[in-house]
Amino acid sequence: MFRVTRYIKSLIEPGPAGRLAGPPAGKPPGPVVIWNLIRRCNLTCKHCYTTSADIDFAGELTTAEAHAVLDDLHAFRVPALILSGGEPLMRPDIFELSRRARELGLYTGLSTNGTLITEANIEEIADVGYDYVGISIDGLEATHDAIRQRKGAFRESMHAVKLCKARGIKVGLRFTLTRENVEQLDDILALLDEHDVDKFYLSHLNYGGRGRRHSKQDAWHRMTRDAMTRLFDHCRRELERGIEREYVTGNNDADGPFLLMWAHEHFPDRADALERRLTQWGGNASGEHIANIDNLGHVHPDTFWWDHDLGSVRETPFSEIWRDTRDPLMQGFRQRPRPLKGRCAECRFLSICNGNTRVRAWKVTGDPWEEDPGCYLTNREIGVEEDAARRIAAPYEAIPAVDIQ
Repeated sequence: MFRVTRYIKSLIEPGPAGRLAGPPAGKPPGPVVIWNLIRRCNLTCKHCYTTSADIDFAGELTTAEAHAVLDDLHAFRVPALILSGGEPLMRPDIFELSRRARELGLYTGLSTNGTLITEANIEEIADVGYDYVGISIDGLEATHDAIRQRKGAFRESMHAVKLCKARGIKVGLRFTLTRENVEQLDDILALLDEHDVDKFYLSHLNYGGRGRRHSKQDAWHRMTRDAMTRLFDHCRRELERGIEREYVTGNNDADGPFLLMWAHEHFPDRADALERRLTQWGGNASGEHIANIDNLGHVHPDTFWWDHDLGSVRETPFSEIWRDTRDPLMQGFRQRPRPLKGRCAECRFLSICNGNTRVRAWKVTGDPWEEDPGCYLTNREIGVEEDAARRIAAPYEAIPAVDIQ
């Protein structure tokens, strides 16, 4: 996760002698865990990475098994736990497990489509004490409902935002950038102010689950650049007005180098300090500081690697699975530098982005260490010699994402 607000604020409010304000980003003692507690969902979103549906999936972890996992995560010093799905609110024991996670002192987030947050359960949601509730919004009403494939989904989700805000729950909107909604980004940013939303997470489309079949809907490189520039500019304007909303992005670590280039344009005297801080951040953390547990208890390097199984928490505690260094893919994830190929291996920003999102390269080429087709930076920007044979987006030239349908 790339914390846009943190870095732009440090540019606006530098410390003594131009040093960026605030402590450097540190590495957590254990990985952040995204746990897909249930695969069932009341929606069938086009870009769903778990290919969920409104049916029961056999073999999911029991309540007792889930409690044992929570105890292990606590002992392993996992700094944060995100409860996801499917739709996690469809799991009957969701509040029991959530309360237990909070009792153990785990930072606990709820990732939901929001349609099941109503007056009937909002008090129990508030009573759990989630550190954060993230609600997915994919555009304005017509676009959102089309992507979510359910009429009325937008209104239900925005009503959930209203209910959370009224109960003092930190709530955010989660927005997956695609060709279908990129032109509505400014409208979505306006919604944040209208509803006093605390956090905005912009996710780049990744090639997993139904997201693979719909990868041709990935925003073009030019559109991605324009969208990120608008997000940076918007965050800066809010900070200068005294509004400190939390903006973060995910699934494309080229955002770090792109922010650095933005800083060279707008804060040239502070860009070098920002580069040092971005290097400390270190970019993509899949398989190292990010982990996933699926609904059946299988462990994966992140949520988009469901077809790469590291082991089952039914047979081996998560902590032991994560410490096991024998898996070749995990060895590569934890290697510095990673065993990258193509333009990623030659990139001058490698120490910042760490090779970006490996699952896109694997889905397109069959090799997880090939160059990431989702990188929207040009050869010139990353310091790589031009090669006409490579499919690289030229500056402000609209080239579609690779179609792997």
